[in-house]
Order: sequence, then C-alpha cells, then structure tokens
Amino acid sequence: TDPYVKVSLMCEGRRLKKRKTSTKRNTLNPVYNEAIVFDVPPENIDQINLSIAVMDYDRVGHNEVIGVCQVGNDAESLGRDHWNEMLSYPRKPIAHWHPLAEVR
Repeated sequence: TDPYVKVSLMCEGRRLKKRKTSTKRNTLNPVYNEAIVFDVPPENIDQINLSIAVMDYDRVGHNEVIGVCQVGNDAESLGRDHWNEMLSYPRKPIAHWHPLAEVR
C-alpha cells in the first residue's frame, strides 16, 4: 500500500480547493507530520467543511479510496468537535484521530 491523504475545502457541497500530502511508500501505518492550510474569510467559515480521503496511490490505473471522513460544521460528532476546537484556537495545529468510513 502507498497511501496519501487528499483534503478538499468544501462550501455548500462544491469543492473550492484541494491539497494532498506526500505518498508514504509500502506501509499500512503511515504517519503524516504535514500541515494543510487553507485561507478562508471569517465571514464564510460557517459554510466550510473539509472532506478528507485516504487514498492508495497506484502507478498504473486509478488511485483507490481507502476511506473518508468529514470535518466541519456539517460533520458528525468528532468531525464537528475537531472543527470547533480548530476555530477556538486559530493558527494552532489541532490533531485528532478520525475513524474512516467507506465511500458511499
């Protein structure tokens, strides 16, 4: 497995921007010590969500989605709690573990 993480900045269901981490080669337990930064105007922060997908890089063919999670106002429990903590401490890295869900 060659996993990487793709983070999409979503506003009302539309992807505005996306960023991705480096690919970690041949591991089922990757560690990413990387910052993902998006500039969002304060007046728009209530409409923003982050869609996070863990992907398996494939040199030939399509990259496969391993799992997804959401962080933001519209997210469930942990995703919303993480979002609120990030808003409470702007410009400070806030790390949390999130369970991955299958793509629907």
